This record gives sequence, structure tokens and C-alpha cells, in this order.
Amino acid sequence: MKKIILRSAFIVLALILAIIAAYVVYVFVDYHRLEDRLPLTPEGSANETLQTQTVYRALSYNLGFGAYSADYSFFMDGGTESRARSEQAVTENITGAVTTAASYEPDFLMFQEVDVNGTRSHHVNEYALACELLSDSQYVHVFAQNYDSPYLFWPLLEPHGANQSGLAFFSRFPIQEAVRRSLPIEESVMKLVDLDRCYSVQRIPVENGKELVVYHLHLSAYTSDGTIAEEQLKMLFDDMQTEYEKGNYILGAGDFNKDLLGNSAERFGFEDAQAYTWAQPIPDSLIPSFLSILGPYDEANPVPSCRNADKPYSAESFVVTVDGFIVSDNIEVKESQVIDTQFAYSDHNPVLLDFALLDSAKSEA
Repeated sequence: MKKIILRSAFIVLALILAIIAAYVVYVFVDYHRLEDRLPLTPEGSANETLQTQTVYRALSYNLGFGAYSADYSFFMDGGTESRARSEQAVTENITGAVTTAASYEPDFLMFQEVDVNGTRSHHVNEYALACELLSDSQYVHVFAQNYDSPYLFWPLLEPHGANQSGLAFFSRFPIQEAVRRSLPIEESVMKLVDLDRCYSVQRIPVENGKELVVYHLHLSAYTSDGTIAEEQLKMLFDDMQTEYEKGNYILGAGDFNKDLLGNSAERFGFEDAQAYTWAQPIPDSLIPSFLSILGPYDEANPVPSCRNADKPYSAESFVVTVDGFIVSDNIEVKESQVIDTQFAYSDHNPVLLDFALLDSAKSEA
């Protein structure tokens, strides 16, 4: 009898190990990155042309895949949840976020963490939902897939699953060309956590013959190698410099996953920030002289752009500004602000920029 029990236990253990081994093989075999310089196809039409000395509005908003109501916590931030609570919750959060963003009537609208088919978001096509919600606003729109992850079987009781997610860009002006650029990422097992990363580049004609080149980005968050963050920024800045030297206007927007204020913990009155080191400042030495990075901040009414989701949002939550803009020196900044939603629909607040293109863009090099 004892031999039978031991043999049965051995067989069960062998089966479990075989399943684990097969899963590990599946994850690494299925993992893939999208190709670099992937052409993107804008949809919709627009007839107006960008003018110089005219104020335009850009708005950027990380939608948090439709999961983050104010009382939601996420397991990778130290919280308890790994998926949105229901299909209805996803629809309500995306609808609330997109409707809020649209109420500010932006000329350029950028959403990050937009799922098109995800276990974590109950397979709601959030890009299609956003397009439907904005259908009366006459936007040209384009989607850049950030990643298509294999099924991640963690946490065990409610796995994060397989998810296709990306960046959604909306413009009231014609998009002459759009392309997806693949960012450097870690090559270790951490690539399965931080997944693929990219930014999209949209070229929009200006009446003076130049172009407004808009970089829509979502940089890495869960990295163990700090050099990856710098490599991503160097690649982005190099691309921007090439376009600037052609005489074009440069606008970047999105979720940097960097402390754009440099000292958010201090500014928002958070004394113990040692446990929240994921958002580091961007070294000044990396930023080219023709570019400015804007982390919106109002001293009279400071509003952060992001909360740490280790617990439901409260006045004690760790907050930081990681969402913002990059502008070249041929663009005049009129106003920049964080819109205070109290994190009702996402773990981010939207950020807004009013700007104008100067008459004399940089001469061609």
C-alpha cells in the first residue's frame, strides 16, 4: 500500500512538473515582438491644415485598460486585483475616461493602455469603443499595438491572462503618415513582465510646408535594469533630433513612467517615498537643448497625474506626475495642466497642453 501511495504521489508530481515545464516553453515560444518601423494605417478623414500662430490643444490619458476605478488595486503595484472586475466595469471606465477627455475638445487626443482583446479587460475592444464614443468629433485615428502577450498564469486564482494592448491616437487634422517604432526592452525574463514597448510617430502637414511630428509614447515601468530606461529615451530623442533638423515641429505626449517633476513626493507632501522607486527623474544630461519636457504642475492647486495602485485611492496614496509632454523650441506653450478626475476611471489623470506653432521653424540643416 505504501509503495502504491508513493508511486501515485510520484506520478502526480511528475505530471505537475511536466505541465509547468510545458507552460514555460509555451510562454517563451509564444513571446514575440512586433517589427520596428511598422507602417500604421490612419482611419477617417480631415480637411483642415495646421496653421502657425494658432492655439491648438493636445490631451493625453492613460486608460489603465479600463480596470482602475478609484477603489481598485493592482497586484503588480502591491495590490490584490489582476483583472478588471467585469465587462460592465471596463465599459463604464472607458466611457467615463473618453467622455471626460472629449469634453475638453482637444485637437489631438492620445490614449495609452488601450486593450483590443484582453483577459484582464474581459475582451472588450476598448479602441473600438473609444472610436464609437468619438464618432461625432470628426477625428482621424490610428492604433499602434504595444504588445500581444502570451497567457500569463499569475496570480494563480485569477491570472492576468493574454492581452493585446496599445496606443490610440486621434487628430482633427490629416495624418500624412504614421509608423510604430519598437523601443529597447530588457532581454532577461523581465521582458515577460514589462512586455513589448513602442511609440507611434504621426506626421501632420503644416501650412508653411513643414510638419508637426507627434510622438505618442508609453515607456517601460517594470524594469530591473535602469539602463533600459535611458536607452529608450536616447532613441526617442535621436528620432526627434532628426526631424527637428529638417525644420519640423516636435510634440511628444504620453506616459513616461518617469517623475517629470523631479521631486513629486516632496511636492505632493508624501514623506516616505522609499518604497515607491519605480518613477525616477529624467537626467537633464539626456535632454537635447532644443527640447523641453513638461510635467504639468500648478503650485496653487497641485494635481498629480498618477497614483500608485497598491491600495484604493485615498488622500494617503502615493502620487506622482509621470504623464506629460515634450515640445521643441519652435513651439510656444500656452498652458499645461493636469485635469483632476480624482482617479475616477483610471490610475492616471489626463494631462492637457495648449500650444502654438511659431512662424519660423528651424531652418533645414
